[in-house]
Amino acid sequence: MADQLFFQQSVQNGYSFKGEKVKIGRAMLDGEVVEAADVFLPLKTMNRHGLIAGATGTGKTKTLQLLAESLSDNSVPVLLMDIKGDLSGIAASGTSNDRIAERYSKLGMDYQPAAFPAELMTLSNEKGVRLRATVSEFGPVLLSKILGLNDTQSGVVALIFKYCDDHKMPLLDLKDFVRVLQYIGNEGKKEIEAEYGKISTTSTGTILRKVIELQQQGADVFFGEKSFEVDDLMRMDDQGRGMISVLRVTDMQDRPKLFSTFMLQLLAELYAVSPEEGDMDKPKLVLFIDEAHLVFNEATDALLQQLETVIKLIRSKGIGIFFCTQNPQDIPAPVLSQLGLKIQHALRAFTAADRKSIKQAAENFPETSFYKTGDLLTQMGIGEALVTLLNEKGIPTPLVHTMLASPRSRMDILSDAEIDTITGNSKLVKKYSETIDSESAYEMLTAKLSAAAARTEEEEPAKRKAAPKEETIFDNPVLKQMGRTAANVITRSLLGALGFSGKRKKLF
Repeated sequence: MADQLFFQQSVQNGYSFKGEKVKIGRAMLDGEVVEAADVFLPLKTMNRHGLIAGATGTGKTKTLQLLAESLSDNSVPVLLMDIKGDLSGIAASGTSNDRIAERYSKLGMDYQPAAFPAELMTLSNEKGVRLRATVSEFGPVLLSKILGLNDTQSGVVALIFKYCDDHKMPLLDLKDFVRVLQYIGNEGKKEIEAEYGKISTTSTGTILRKVIELQQQGADVFFGEKSFEVDDLMRMDDQGRGMISVLRVTDMQDRPKLFSTFMLQLLAELYAVSPEEGDMDKPKLVLFIDEAHLVFNEATDALLQQLETVIKLIRSKGIGIFFCTQNPQDIPAPVLSQLGLKIQHALRAFTAADRKSIKQAAENFPETSFYKTGDLLTQMGIGEALVTLLNEKGIPTPLVHTMLASPRSRMDILSDAEIDTITGNSKLVKKYSETIDSESAYEMLTAKLSAAAARTEEEEPAKRKAAPKEETIFDNPVLKQMGRTAANVITRSLLGALGFSGKRKKLF
């Protein structure tokens, strides 16, 4: 009992925060929930980023849903990356059952089903708000990193952007970029070399192949107009709750390059347009990336470095990023070190590699005298997790085995009819549904080459008419005289052979 009282006091001291906070569960000791040992999250430090990890089926996606609901209730907008397609249910009310009632009883909480304000979004042609970005918005540096180019090839990309800027040719979609790339390597090579210096056809060929690789993952659908405005992610509903934007990317699992491209562009855009905020009472926006390993699997070293830089700096803009994945090792170490909140669900130890991974995960948590962390990682039940976070002073809170509350919204997907209702009532769907094909680099270069070809066809007959007649062998006077002499000799020889003389006979 003394140990339990000491544990209870430790949790209360570690998880008592000033300012707004949300309760996510209650601490456990020796497998039992401890009364009055409530676990809270302070909204003030939710921009310090976080990690939700755990094996399949341990409840990490539902934890993500719970956090999104809590933020929305406290007027914080949220963006969810829905990889598996099971987060759209946040827009519908949940239903109670015996297990939920028992859980909430242990947690000292009342279960109140609720639907949350949601906006469904898409990167492809699925139903929802279409998210697009132009090539110009990426810029030469970011685009080069996404394509995985070396310094020489990156220089060619910078030259393309410079050429288009100088000649007022917008780069909107990938066909614009490809057309300019083809032009500088063929018809416009002399023009480019005269203005900017020589370029290597090997480099342009390599860049083109990289762009085609990106196109094969469906990037043509993402690049273009109308470009999405990130301010539309930071909205409230009529009741003052934060809008939850659910980006449905269920078709991105086999297109990780496109997904990582979108993620990096979104983070770069958010960082570029958001002002410095310093310490805020609560974040302006929180992003949750489910199945986060998809962001990193296809990323180049340069891309990872860019991502690490953005994550380090975007905190001061009042924006938090939470990664949800099966194993903490899925997240690169430099990024993992930036994550202040860690919610670790159970891990499974089926192989020697699994046991090694669990040992490494246990070493990343604060030391505690209440648990054997390595053993507990494999013994926790569904909806339970090890929790630690940073308090207002940036000090890690005590590690606690926590029974988490379940979401109050539906823990399942929406029906097609419900999706139609949400998208039909959305102002953003109408705003971004139209595909705009403005005059850009592709049309301008095509028109330029067509005009040049037309001028060539018009000038060709005049050139042929004005050109001097080509002198043949028969037009040369010396050669003409030699021909006549030769003809006379041949004629006289033939007449002599026939018995005729070349001399006239005298008549008298």
